[in-house]
Amino acid sequence: MEKPPGKKGRGKQSREHNLLKRLSEKKAEIVAFLHDPSLPFDNNQAERDLRMMKVQQKVSGRFRSEDGAKVFCVIRSYLSTARKQGLSIIAASATPCANAPSPLPRVLNSYIQLILDT
Repeated sequence: MEKPPGKKGRGKQSREHNLLKRLSEKKAEIVAFLHDPSLPFDNNQAERDLRMMKVQQKVSGRFRSEDGAKVFCVIRSYLSTARKQGLSIIAASATPCANAPSPLPRVLNSYIQLILDT
């Protein structure tokens, strides 16, 4: 720890020291993917899921209503889930109807209708 002359308190720690401290404190979280191959190495998927929300905010500046924001989130969540399950986005977006074989589109329609009715 370096401490400039005339300064009180603890001195600034080096970047290397902070990195080693963080690695030792978070070791279980850092190497969890080594013990469980189903865990992703990074959190890029979570960041990609949030990206469209930020793009929407950047393009329009805001949502016109809270209901519009909720509907947008439900649709984005539905399409993201379909993509993660290996379904075609076009096919998934064409199937949200009451007679769809999957329960997810029915839930999507019900939720959007609930939001629009309130």
